[in-house]
Amino acid sequence: MSSTLTITVSVTEVAKGDEPDSAVPYLLLEVSQLLLAGGRLGAHEDIVPDERYEPDVGPEPDVDELRERLAALLDPVDVYSEVFDPYVPRATPVACRISDDLADVVTDLRHGMAHYRAGRVSEALWWWQFSYLSNWGPTASAALRALQSLVAHVRLDKPLEELDGLDTDSNAADEDGDGSLEAEAGAVMAEEIAAPLGLKRG
Repeated sequence: MSSTLTITVSVTEVAKGDEPDSAVPYLLLEVSQLLLAGGRLGAHEDIVPDERYEPDVGPEPDVDELRERLAALLDPVDVYSEVFDPYVPRATPVACRISDDLADVVTDLRHGMAHYRAGRVSEALWWWQFSYLSNWGPTASAALRALQSLVAHVRLDKPLEELDGLDTDSNAADEDGDGSLEAEAGAVMAEEIAAPLGLKRG
């Protein structure tokens, strides 16, 4: 699955921060293309690996540096709100981070790539399909929606208005109740995000 290698390389390159002006649009494009490949895996009949038990691929590569670089690059729009399962009645949205999502997706894809490079093609395809359905598919889909929403907010000149203290480390709302956090979020979007991330307004 060529999209696997492409996005792992692309996300790593974006995280270097060499071209911050194009970070969000580029991630939007790359995650969209990955999910097209994932959709094919999801629609395909169950892939059965050659071996009954998954061979050991060794320790998972450390993605903490990648996660931290993405978080720094995407600040202050890294955190967003998401519902994990849209079919759970009255599900409560939770705070997520694009940087966490992309690092988790890369981890899953690299795991499958380790099998592929070892010549275990059926095992790699099985892993990519299984983890698409169980983890990286929903995770990438959530990140894609956040990236698309960010682009839409800027391109349609609609500053963020209701972050309301959104934070993955806390469920705290605006304690003053005066909407100051909402106003601040709108100001950040209008004044800081469009130019640094290369999202043209108007």
